[in-house]
Amino acid sequence: MFVQYSSFFGFRRCAIAVPILEVRNLRKDYNEGRIEALRGVDLSIEAGEFVAISGHSGSGKSTLLHLLGGLDTPTSGDVLFRGAALGSSISLDTYRCHHVGFIFQSFYLLPTLRAVENVQAPMLATRNAGSMRVERAEALLREVGLGSRMRQHPNELSGGERQRVAIARALANNPSILLADEPTGNLDSKNSALIMEILTGIQKTRGMTLIVITHEEEIANSAPRHIRIHDGRIVR
Repeated sequence: MFVQYSSFFGFRRCAIAVPILEVRNLRKDYNEGRIEALRGVDLSIEAGEFVAISGHSGSGKSTLLHLLGGLDTPTSGDVLFRGAALGSSISLDTYRCHHVGFIFQSFYLLPTLRAVENVQAPMLATRNAGSMRVERAEALLREVGLGSRMRQHPNELSGGERQRVAIARALANNPSILLADEPTGNLDSKNSALIMEILTGIQKTRGMTLIVITHEEEIANSAPRHIRIHDGRIVR
């Protein structure tokens, strides 16, 4: 958080920039409270940050990502986007559609659609004309190095290529936040390095906030900010 001063007719005015994401005393339970996935997490993430979140299986890291992305709701506590509480001050549908891009380990591409059509899918919720959707999807696929593969179906693409289509799809509505849940989990070392190079390049050139869930220490330690979760609590 930073404070910026300005002058207007001799008066000094103070504007406080709020974090792009903030969670306050976040708790998430399952099975009627018998499983505590998150136990009072407090966290603040500034706009443009690259943050890695790591932890062992079952530590709560993916649960946290789902709550940050508005894919689930907390048992108690708040998730705030630019100071607005998700689910009350801003609807989850609006938040997911316009402000967040998701990338998952299993890609989740629609098998009957070609790459360029998969990238267009999130744009169907907007009022962009069909020609504009195609033009943007093609530009995004070229950005991730798939200019010659945009007419292929997912089963005609390698794992690394499918993840690049998923990245292009995540950028479709020009979000301010990218959430990636184990984006290299199904890839070999060469493709893992390429995917992280693409993600960090996008984060830097676009000034986006990038949050990566990973169990790979090399990726986690390469991030400027590394958060470790253990048994539903932040320990680092």
